Amino acid sequence: MNVIRVIAAILLPPLGVFLTVGIGIQFWINILLTILGFVPGIVHAIWIIARRG
Repeated sequence: MNVIRVIAAILLPPLGVFLTVGIGIQFWINILLTILGFVPGIVHAIWIIARRG
């Protein structure tokens, strides 16, 4: 399942976070980071998946 989450995080970072933690503060932070720059959103999503995975 983590492989699917990482692939989702690379293609669409908020989806990877949503699959890991659902809709919460981390999800909204990731949306903000993705809007500000795609790469920070990816890094944050991978970090969330690795930490909670």
